[in-house]
Amino acid sequence: MKSRISWALLALMFCLPGLSQAAMAPGRDCHLPGSQESLRCHAIAVSLDPQRQDGTQLQLHVTVAPAFRQGASKDPLFVLAGGPGQAGSDLVALLGPVFQRVRATRDIVFIDQRGTGLSGKLRCPGAPVGEATSDAALHAAFARCIGTLPHPLGFYTTAHAAHDLERVRLALGYGKVNVFGGSYGTRLGQSYARSYPGSVRALILDGVAAPERVIPVAAASAQRALDGVFARCAADAACADAFPGLRAEFDTLLARVNAGSVTLAFAHPRTAQPTRLPLSNMHFVYTIQRSLYSARDSHRLPYLIHSAHQGNWGPFLARSHADTDYSPEGPLAMPLLVAILCAEDIPRLTLEQREADERGSFLRGHAQRLAALCPLAGVSAAATPPNTPIHAPVLLLSGALDPVTPPDGATSAARTMTHAQHLVARHAAHGVSNLGDTPRLLRAFLDEPTRALDKRGLDDIPLPPFQLDHAGTHP
Repeated sequence: MKSRISWALLALMFCLPGLSQAAMAPGRDCHLPGSQESLRCHAIAVSLDPQRQDGTQLQLHVTVAPAFRQGASKDPLFVLAGGPGQAGSDLVALLGPVFQRVRATRDIVFIDQRGTGLSGKLRCPGAPVGEATSDAALHAAFARCIGTLPHPLGFYTTAHAAHDLERVRLALGYGKVNVFGGSYGTRLGQSYARSYPGSVRALILDGVAAPERVIPVAAASAQRALDGVFARCAADAACADAFPGLRAEFDTLLARVNAGSVTLAFAHPRTAQPTRLPLSNMHFVYTIQRSLYSARDSHRLPYLIHSAHQGNWGPFLARSHADTDYSPEGPLAMPLLVAILCAEDIPRLTLEQREADERGSFLRGHAQRLAALCPLAGVSAAATPPNTPIHAPVLLLSGALDPVTPPDGATSAARTMTHAQHLVARHAAHGVSNLGDTPRLLRAFLDEPTRALDKRGLDDIPLPPFQLDHAGTHP
């Protein structure tokens, strides 16, 4: 029987005075993809096992974009990426479009969570996990991967990552900090605020995962988002005229894929090698799901579905490879994702919950697919952390079209927050911060975190037009 990690003991260890001292990390000028200017990069040592300070050390990569103004506010904005498995350094390109207004008066600090990006990203060299196109291939690739990882996956948890954030704050000499979390980063941000309430001034959570949320429970939300695309297409005269049988065409495609009757022959878009590929359920449904993450992408889906139904799988193939053009693995650290979900989510997933979530959804089988990897990961079930109140002011952002973290997650999370305001962008999907007037709202919130924001700018975010043919979208 697997032992359970004691959350209370872990939290106590994190608060011991003797652990609060960290050497100031020497920074260096650095240039990262996504930024044309020189930034400040730090390598900060943290313990692989926070309960053993004299044990193996990890080097966390932290990128600091200094505030523009002299005499800026002393409280920076810590940026936490999603996934789990994405790195803070992957978000440096957001400095301009999202954080420029905030940066006028505050440092922006991008943190690569342990096991991601430049903080010892957990990879699967020689085991093409990212290119597996069937459940069996995924299982076999992950089994090969496990033996190549540098440390046991049990050390890669949200609680340990929250502890690392405190070490970063101390190492960089900051007092209270503000925290921005996107998607899974909202879970990490809440965990940090609960473990170290005296260290957090305010939080911005975009695409919110409530504490009780089981991340692999995503099938119903994905189906609801897809149904929304069908409904909006039916209500749009041009889209309805171009694709009158869209829902039926999608159902036919899914049935063909599940029957194993679709084989694709094409020149691989990254290698140009002739490729012949039986199209698996996994390949098909995850391409559809990823397309729902942004309204712009999802409005290409009617064209993609109709083209595939007509026998032209080119648009589908182009979309399916869009996330991995530069690397078969893509930006996500797959082993870290598995480590966290298997310790923190899968143990809370009941059969009844899974059945209710997947009933009638094209994403049926998603949670079980992830659960099947857990015996390989070798992690223990994490105790559910106490859902204690968060007293720091919180700005919660949601997209009404979100296929993974719809607005009800933020509504639920806000119940344990004493100063929360929740803004919903009706025409946005997963991630609101880069849209419309939101960057100004982020700055306004951080300047006065308890002041109610004017959200009318979010209502001005338009729906993108549908793509009707190979020429692209029609304005």
